[in-house]
Amino acid sequence: MKHPNDDGTRVDYAAEIYAAMLNDSGTSAGIEVASDPVEVTRGAERTAAPTPPQKSSSGIVESSASAPTATFSLGDTPLARELSENTRRRQALAAAVLPLPAKTRVVTVANQKGGVGKTTTTVNLAAGLARSGARVLVIDLDPQGNASTALGIEHRSETVSVYEVIINDEPVTNVIQKCPDFDTLFCVPATIHLAGAEIELVSMVAREQRLRTALEKFLDESADPFHYVFIDCPPSLGLLTINAFVAAQEVLIPIQCEYYALEGLSQLLTNIKLIERHLNPVLMVSTILLTMFDSRTNLANQVAQDVRDHFPEKVLTTLIPRSVRISEAPSYGQTVISYDANSPGSLSYLEAAAEIAQRGAPH
Repeated sequence: MKHPNDDGTRVDYAAEIYAAMLNDSGTSAGIEVASDPVEVTRGAERTAAPTPPQKSSSGIVESSASAPTATFSLGDTPLARELSENTRRRQALAAAVLPLPAKTRVVTVANQKGGVGKTTTTVNLAAGLARSGARVLVIDLDPQGNASTALGIEHRSETVSVYEVIINDEPVTNVIQKCPDFDTLFCVPATIHLAGAEIELVSMVAREQRLRTALEKFLDESADPFHYVFIDCPPSLGLLTINAFVAAQEVLIPIQCEYYALEGLSQLLTNIKLIERHLNPVLMVSTILLTMFDSRTNLANQVAQDVRDHFPEKVLTTLIPRSVRISEAPSYGQTVISYDANSPGSLSYLEAAAEIAQRGAPH
């Protein structure tokens, strides 16, 4: 700050104070000041430290050099490592050629606990496989219709849906819709009418077999064969979920990396065993996918390790991280694969889809 002197000249008091501090044992506010320029390392760049100001003959402190501009480089930082890793993953996925199954794989995505990522997993795995060239059908068996929303499929109350297929024997051909983002991805939508189907099914003949009967007829009559069918279940173990189990050969269980997700797992596995014993002898748990993984927490790492210890051959290597992009995508009527293909969440689902394809159907 400068103030006028009695003779009209202006004195820089701040500079004089700084000079006095420099003369006071060579330190400034407890910070050591070197007499010569030194090299200061900032990230991967090196720059010379400024020379201390010098007094001129007039007593005004002058700086011998202007203050240097600090230069920063990503170098070996966490952000740089993440960018490098994502690039490597994209290149590996681009180079991968996924095998197509010789026979249609019907996979039910189920977990009676809500909020573990069933619908998100269903639509993104389906999109990832469709992106690789597979023909994929998603059957939305949840009355909320979230899978239909994520795939950009019309599912207002007047839409002909899976409800008509199960209750009124409507052919799947009259209900199926094509996803606008992928040429080989199709969906049988759900409407709010499906909420009453549980009650209506109680009095119907062969109530557990109705979805399987309709799906088998559709697949047999389809001109172009489907490679995968994913059935998205509601968060319950009612008749709709039982229909999904009876219609499938495989069960995929998404497990959130939190303690509560483990509590209901044993009950779910018990119910799957009952379905296998009495209604569908070919049914088996083929895949477990860990979702909403946060590597910063010990709990998530512990849950992931516990699940791997109990099901070493069923748990996918790929972990699905918590991701804002995954949460945002449905609000635009898209999967994260089409919404932001380069995001970490999208790469994880593409890797999970590739892993499922490469593992093949269980024997």
